[in-house]
Amino acid sequence: MNDPAARTSALRPFLAAALVFGASAAVLVLEITSLRLIAPYVGITLETNTAVIGFALAAIALGAWAGGRAADLRNPRRMIGPLLLAGGALVLLITPVVRFVADLVGPSQAASVALLLAAVTVFAPAALLSAVPPMVVKLQLASLAETGTVVGRLSGISTLGAIMATFVTGFVLVALMPTSVILLGTGALLALAGAVVTLTSRRSGRTNGSTPTRGPTAALLALGVVAAGLGVVAPQPCDSETRYHCASVNADPDRDSGRLLILDTLRHSYVDLDDPTYLEFAYARAIAAALDAQAPPGAPLSVLHIGGGGMTLPRYLLQTRPTGANRVVEVDPGVVVIDRERLALPDDERLAVTVGDGRVGLAQARSGQSDVVIGDAFGGVAVPWHLTTREAVAEVSRVLVPGGLYALNVIDHDPLNFARAEIATVASVFDHVLVISPTGDLTGTNGGNIVVLASNQPMDSAAIGAGLIDRATPMSLVSPEALEDFLGPDPLVLTDDYAPVDQLLTPYG
Repeated sequence: MNDPAARTSALRPFLAAALVFGASAAVLVLEITSLRLIAPYVGITLETNTAVIGFALAAIALGAWAGGRAADLRNPRRMIGPLLLAGGALVLLITPVVRFVADLVGPSQAASVALLLAAVTVFAPAALLSAVPPMVVKLQLASLAETGTVVGRLSGISTLGAIMATFVTGFVLVALMPTSVILLGTGALLALAGAVVTLTSRRSGRTNGSTPTRGPTAALLALGVVAAGLGVVAPQPCDSETRYHCASVNADPDRDSGRLLILDTLRHSYVDLDDPTYLEFAYARAIAAALDAQAPPGAPLSVLHIGGGGMTLPRYLLQTRPTGANRVVEVDPGVVVIDRERLALPDDERLAVTVGDGRVGLAQARSGQSDVVIGDAFGGVAVPWHLTTREAVAEVSRVLVPGGLYALNVIDHDPLNFARAEIATVASVFDHVLVISPTGDLTGTNGGNIVVLASNQPMDSAAIGAGLIDRATPMSLVSPEALEDFLGPDPLVLTDDYAPVDQLLTPYG
């Protein structure tokens, strides 16, 4: 059955396609950028990813259902413009709301507040925008005979918009501009499109004898303008956004040449610009003590560093072992730029820096080429799970020379479930494992940095212990008996097929 009225109210095919494409694209831009917006406060973990994605999908489902229902009750042409305008205004509100409130509550509450605000601020505009496609479909349906064609075509265009937005945001926009600018541009485009569609439908309404009120439209436009202004002046949680992190470099008020690199929420690296041998962090001094036990001070070492950050240990080794060689694999090109431009990383042929994933860097490394592999890869509070598994540790063993040393920095907190699993995983590959903890124990501790040392030949624990004392490191070796008790009879060994790292890291994991 044909419906002449539906034919009259139908949108032009190009406009209908543009509306469903743009609305779906905006939802995906919102989802991706919201994850980055909250990263400085909560980090990027499986839980935060899951929460934001789950709320976005719930918003899409609710918006599509409500939009379809509303389209059956009211004229969809009158609703599409205001929906776009309201969605744009709310997108513009996300940055100032999250940043002002997180700044107001302070660091102790910023994580939970930022996650809650992100959930709310993502849900509302995503639901509004997801109501647009079913309304457009309703307008384009002229007869039941073409329902499949219309719904299929517009659904495909909508999905294409989401796909395009995902790739363009992830591969292009994030690399070119800050998150706040992406959200500002997305919100402004939505608001502009909403205003145009609203004015167009108003003219059509006059022609049909209907006179839509202007009050809500003016209020939404005013909200968008105010939100955009607040977004511009909202506090910035970091100096610069890299491809993976919100990064800051802070001067040490107690040491003129000291610089602290902060990635998202983590005090990632400490660098002394004038004295590369100065190691501020206790775990770095612990690894240095293990290196001196592995080879006499000054003797050359070939070291592969998985994770660079501020390149503290590579700088230290350049200074203390001038005939050695260091290769660093760092996943974030923006961090490498910060190292060179703000942290005075030397351009030295003895230091090769490769931008890439640590697991890929391990796979590409030649067998038996490194005296030492140092694992120190963290993304804010997140642990790259694929570097924790037995398969990854086996790659480390392959890269090492016979008797080579694997020194791994592990960050965990009570009850240390992740540390237990990671130590067991390392022990499943290497014959000899030593552990250095903040208290010399692995029970009844709040955790922090734990250094795991592994080799297929016995390590000189006496020399390592003496080195810890000489370097005034507030860390000590865990006894073999205490380590055995900590691991228990059947500890979890992480594999590529099963590595619930994020769950192990949670307090209730």
